[in-house]
Amino acid sequence: MIKFGKRVVKLRVPILIVCLLLLIPSVFGMINTRINYDMLDYLPENMDTVKGQDILLDDFGKGAFSLVVVEGMEPKDVATLKGKIESVEHVESVVWYNDILDVSVPMELLPDKYYDAFNNGDATLMAIFFDTSTSSDESMEAISQIRSIAGKQCFVAGMSALVTDLKNLCEQEEPVYVGLAVILACLAMMIFMDSWIIPFIFLASIGMAILYNLGSNYFLGEISYLTKALSAVLQLGVTMDYSIFLWHSYTEQKERFAGDKNRAMAHAISNTISAVVGSSITTVAGFIALCFMSFTLGKDLGIVMAKGVIFGVIGCVTTLPSLILLFDNAIEKTKHRTLIGNMSGVAKFITKYSWAFLIAFVIIAVPAFYGYTNSKVYYDLGEALPADMEYVVSNTKLKDSFDMASTHMILADSKMSSKNAQKMLNEINNVDGVKSAMGLNSLIGADVPEEILPDSVIKLLKGDKYQLILVSSEYKVASDSVNEQVTKINDILKKYDSNGMLIGEAPCTKDLINVTDRDFQVVSIISIVAIFIIIALVLKSLALPIILVAVIEFAIFINLGIPYYTGTSLAFVAPICISTIQLGATVDYAILMTTRYKKERSRGREKHQAVQIALSASIPSIVVSALGFFAATFGVALYSDIDIISSMCNLMARGAIISMFSVILILPSMFMMLDRFICSTTSGIKPTGEITNQFDGGNYNEIKSEIK
Repeated sequence: MIKFGKRVVKLRVPILIVCLLLLIPSVFGMINTRINYDMLDYLPENMDTVKGQDILLDDFGKGAFSLVVVEGMEPKDVATLKGKIESVEHVESVVWYNDILDVSVPMELLPDKYYDAFNNGDATLMAIFFDTSTSSDESMEAISQIRSIAGKQCFVAGMSALVTDLKNLCEQEEPVYVGLAVILACLAMMIFMDSWIIPFIFLASIGMAILYNLGSNYFLGEISYLTKALSAVLQLGVTMDYSIFLWHSYTEQKERFAGDKNRAMAHAISNTISAVVGSSITTVAGFIALCFMSFTLGKDLGIVMAKGVIFGVIGCVTTLPSLILLFDNAIEKTKHRTLIGNMSGVAKFITKYSWAFLIAFVIIAVPAFYGYTNSKVYYDLGEALPADMEYVVSNTKLKDSFDMASTHMILADSKMSSKNAQKMLNEINNVDGVKSAMGLNSLIGADVPEEILPDSVIKLLKGDKYQLILVSSEYKVASDSVNEQVTKINDILKKYDSNGMLIGEAPCTKDLINVTDRDFQVVSIISIVAIFIIIALVLKSLALPIILVAVIEFAIFINLGIPYYTGTSLAFVAPICISTIQLGATVDYAILMTTRYKKERSRGREKHQAVQIALSASIPSIVVSALGFFAATFGVALYSDIDIISSMCNLMARGAIISMFSVILILPSMFMMLDRFICSTTSGIKPTGEITNQFDGGNYNEIKSEIK
C-alpha cells in the first residue's frame, strides 16, 4: 500500500481538482433524485393491500383518497366548493350529498345512516378521489391546491395530506439538520483534537463524500425522506473515525520522518488503508443487513449508507491527505494542547477494578434486555408529526365531528349478486367499530335496479371487474382495535368473495406491523452473524468476535431498553435500524482496542500490561470518535419536529456514548477475565507464564514509556 500512498501524495493537486469537478454532477444528481414520503409504499408488492391499491388505480382510475371536513357553509356553498375542487388537476371525483339527491332537496330526507355520513351540526363531509397514487408529486400538488381553494373552513385528511405536510416540514428542516451536525461535530473536534483548523479539513473531505453519495442516489430513481434526512448526518458521524485514524497516523509518521511531510503522509495513507478498510467492512455489513428486510425501506437506507461508507473510505485516503498536505502549514500554526491527556492512570484504575465492571455488566444486562424486548413502538405515521400540523388537526376534526378515525376500501367482485352483496354489507356494518359500510347495494337495496342511480354514482362505485365499498371506522389506524376489525372484515369479505381485497391505510399498516416484526428478527440475526464472521476473519480468533459482539449488543440493549423505563414509544423503524447501525458503526471502537490488545499479547506481555497499554492508547481515539458521532446527531434530535427523525437521531447519539463507555469499561474487563480462552482460540497469541495479579514498577515504567 505504500506505493498507493506515494502516488496519492504525488498527485494530490490533480486529485483535488478531480474531486471539485465531481461535485458538479453530484449536485445535479442530488437535486434530481425524487424523494418518497410514503412509508407504506415500501411494503412488499405481493401483498393484497398493495395489489388492491394498483387495481383501484387501474380499474377505477382512483389512487389517492382524502376526506374533507367543511365547517360553517350553506349546502349551496358546499356544492360550489365541490365544483371548484373537481376542477383541480388530478382530482378524479368528489363524493358528496348532491351525488345522490339535488342540493335543493333537504338533507334531512335522507335515511339517518346517510345523513349522519355527510353531516354533523354545521359540519359536512366530502370524499375526494385522485387519479394518481398516494405519494405522487401530482397528488401532493393537488392537496396543496385544494387547501388553497377551500380556505380555513376546510380540513383535508388522508395519507396524501400526511405526505404533503411531511414533505413541507422535511424541506424546511433539512438545511438546519446539516448545519447543526456540521457545527456541533466541528466544535467537538476542535475541543478534543490538537488543531483548531483540522476539523474544518475533515468536514471538507467528508462533505465531498456526502455530496458524491447523495448525487449517486440519482441512479436509484428515488429514496425515502428518512434516508435523505439521516444519510448526511449518519455518514458524517460514521466516517469521521476514518479521518481521525489518518490524522493520528500522519502525526506519528511526521515524528518518524521529521522534515519530510510527503513521506510521512505516504506511510500514513498506507497504514490507514489497512486499518480503515478492516473497520469499514463491519460498518458496511451492518448497513447491508438492512437490505434483507422485506419492508424495502431497509434496502433503501442500507444501500445509500453502505455507499456512503465506501465514499468515506475513498475520500479518507485520497481527498483528505491532499487537503492536509495543502494546508499543512496552517494546521501546524493552529495546534493546541488536546483536552484528553495521558490515559494510563484511567487504564490502571479500570484494569484494577475489572471485577467490579463485570459485576455491573451482569446486573445491568438483565433489566436492559427486558426493556429492550418490551419497549413500545408506534406504527401510526401521523404520530411522527407535530400536533399543530394541518393533517393532524384535520384528523382530529374528523374524529370529533364524525367519529371517524380511519377509512377502509373493499374491492369485491362486480358480478356478485345483489342479495349476497347486501348480506355482506349487513355483516360488515355489524362489526364492532364500523360506523358505516357504503356501496352500490347499500344505496339502492337488493331489490332495486341500479339503473335508477345517476351514471356518475355507478361509475364511482362499480367497474368492469370490481365494485367499491367504503367502510368508515371509529378506530384509530395501527390500534389493536382496528387491527382486529380489519381481520373480521377480511373474513367476511373472503366468505363472499375469495378474491376480494380490503385496502386503505389501516389494512396496510396492519401488514406493516406483521412484516416489520419478522424483519426485526431477520436483520438482527444477519447483522450479528455477518459482523461476527468479519471480526473472526480479521482478528483470526474465535473468542474475540464473541466478546466484541456481546459488548456492543449489551450497549444496544441499554440504548433500546431505556424507552421502556421512560414510557417512550419509538417509531417502528427505530429498533430495526438502530440495532444494526449501532452494531456496525460502534463495533469499530472495540476493534481498535482489541487490535492493540492482541498486538501486545503477541509480543509476550502479560495480560495486565497488554490490557492497560491497549486501553490507554485507545481511549483518546474512542472518545473523540464517539463524541463526534454524538455531536453530529444530538443537535438534529433536539431540533427536528418529525418524531421518526428526532427519535432515531436521539438513539444514535445516545448509542454512541453508551457504546463508548461499554468498550472502555466492559471490554477490558472481559479481556482480563477471559484472557486464557482468548489466547487459546486466537492465532498469533500464546499464553505467557504465570500470570500475576500485580506488576512491578519496572514493567509499569516500561508501559508509561511506550504510551508516551
